Amino acid sequence: QVQLVESGGGLVQGGGSLRLSCAASGRTLSNYAVGWFRQPPGKEREFVAAISRSGGSTYYADSVKGRFTISRDNAKNTMYLQMNSLKPEDTAVYYCAAREGISGSTSQIAYDYWGQGTQVSVSS
Repeated sequence: QVQLVESGGGLVQGGGSLRLSCAASGRTLSNYAVGWFRQPPGKEREFVAAISRSGGSTYYADSVKGRFTISRDNAKNTMYLQMNSLKPEDTAVYYCAAREGISGSTSQIAYDYWGQGTQVSVSS
């Protein structure tokens, strides 16, 4: 199985940028499709973005489309979430996840492995 560790979270002003990383260990990340989810304070966890095993297909929530970019570097066993034009409503704990499939998925139940999460806070 694969272990996932997120990094790169922090406090940023509205309009700013952050890049989250998710490093995999145990098995190579190229065996998995991967995604990012987030849980805002007091709310349910929600889908943010996903990418296929090859990196050829990406999927985004409407709320982040055009601002966030998901990518992966299989050689480095790492995936990324570049977040630009951040808004206070992007404040959440962000989780990376991996699934044993070819395509990414917008559904949490499709994912087999999860990281511990990293806090992103955006001030107004």
